[in-house]
Amino acid sequence: MSVIAKFQRAKIQRAFARSDARPARSARHDVLALGIAVAATCMVAAIGGKALSQVWARANGIGLGPDQLLTNALLLNIALVIFGWRRYQDLHGEVTARRLAEDLARQMVQTDPLTGCLNRHSFAPRANQLLASLRERGESAALVMLDINGFKVINEKIGAQAGDELLIDTARRIEALLPPDALLARLGGDEFACVIPYTPGHPERVDHMADAMQAAMDRKLENHRLSASVGLADGNRQNRLGNGPIDANGLLHLAEVAVYHAKKQERPAPLWFEESLETELRYRCELEMAIREAIPAGEFVPYYEQQIDLATGELLGFEMLARWHSPTFGLIGPDVFIPIAEEIGVIADLSESLIRQALRDAREWDPRLTLSVNISPLQLRDPWFAQKLLKLLVEAQFPPQRLEVEITETSLHQNIAVVQALVTSLRNQGITISLDDFGTGYSSFAQLRKLPFDRIKIDRSFVLAMQQDADSRTIVESIVMLGKGLGLPITAEGVESAELLENLQSLGQFKGQGYLYGKPQPAQATREFLAGRELLAPHAQDVALASSRADGAEGENTDPAPATLPQEWRRTA
Repeated sequence: MSVIAKFQRAKIQRAFARSDARPARSARHDVLALGIAVAATCMVAAIGGKALSQVWARANGIGLGPDQLLTNALLLNIALVIFGWRRYQDLHGEVTARRLAEDLARQMVQTDPLTGCLNRHSFAPRANQLLASLRERGESAALVMLDINGFKVINEKIGAQAGDELLIDTARRIEALLPPDALLARLGGDEFACVIPYTPGHPERVDHMADAMQAAMDRKLENHRLSASVGLADGNRQNRLGNGPIDANGLLHLAEVAVYHAKKQERPAPLWFEESLETELRYRCELEMAIREAIPAGEFVPYYEQQIDLATGELLGFEMLARWHSPTFGLIGPDVFIPIAEEIGVIADLSESLIRQALRDAREWDPRLTLSVNISPLQLRDPWFAQKLLKLLVEAQFPPQRLEVEITETSLHQNIAVVQALVTSLRNQGITISLDDFGTGYSSFAQLRKLPFDRIKIDRSFVLAMQQDADSRTIVESIVMLGKGLGLPITAEGVESAELLENLQSLGQFKGQGYLYGKPQPAQATREFLAGRELLAPHAQDVALASSRADGAEGENTDPAPATLPQEWRRTA
């Protein structure tokens, strides 16, 4: 809480402490004390003249002095004057204190206690008033929303007090850029909004201010690089019903949509709202809801891509790739749903569901064939991931020596200590660990030495471009030499032509995968492919034979009997 906010709250508390518990309306209309004071004053004036004349005569030796009854009446009225005026002053002080308290309370309700800006509750009516006034004068306005990127993580690392100071500093920086006729509010958390007037047809003023706001946030704070996303919405739009100008709440919604898309731009820049942005966001929301429902419904299924010894052409195993068979959207690839699943926090459930299915499928393959699975960088943050994976292996009775876990290179710089502990734990159980998409991230030779990887996978972008791009070929050759120097075997992705195959074979021994050997296939197609090559496990062959002899009655259970867990795997687990 800022110093100003604390001072205001203290004033409110003192004002209420001084005020009477009686409502201000009663105190404001309580004229009894004033009437008593006025009446007593009149009585003093009337009685006092006569009493003073008697006192004066007695002092000059004339008469018997002031009458006792008259004297008592005078003294009584003097006391009433003092009491009445004192009571009136107290009541007046109470009313003044209560008015001050009400004004300060109203101000606290309308402003953000941390930054002193307007809050979300008061911003909309104030913005509507400003918009209406500008429209009457023939002027325009835009609503600009600013959101600090990654504030939650920054706040956790630098502490709540430093986070509050950052928000106060942000409000001051924005306010310094705004014209006097603009409005500024903190909507909550790390979101700020302002209404900026501009001359119709000339929104450049707003563009310049939005650029300046974003530039003001681009700075270093301790070990963090601050940045912000800025979204803008034009106040000249009509409301959703099309029967009038848009209000402040409608503009806030449009600016929030623009901020959402601004965060996803490769190069950060302020973004004006357009109708296509809302259509895309609506589709995104539909996907989010569908993904949550699709996981328990089993709509995500594993596909399998062959992994081949490039020198001999021998099938070595398969990499599991995720696909979404959606009844609403059709067949969807992982590049669409994986990022969404990561953002909404369901990637762990999705990944575990796919791995569970893949382990059951691979259990029917020839024991010589391996299964490779990818894990999300978010799963690396889970300290229990290794135990969860081993539990899946035990449930499927799948030997860990046949499983290969692929970790993307871009995840290494996030938390190297956690990744190292995870990799070590999995390798101790016999699981092979591969560094996926090598060459696209930020790993260093020191990291490769610390992390006990068993294999390096060259990203398909370098493999596909090595015939036309000399730099890509140099990168592939360098990775091959690095693998030889570290004693790590290499897997090449994206082998899609015979020419590429020959180029790779000239560089050394590889395990490769790509469309040259066929596209990824679902479980049943993969099983039929292996059956044709007699590469199913013995128990799976028996199940296939029994299934072929059956009449094909619907509803018959063809799930293979559980494989016996090897004795050495029992000891390892």
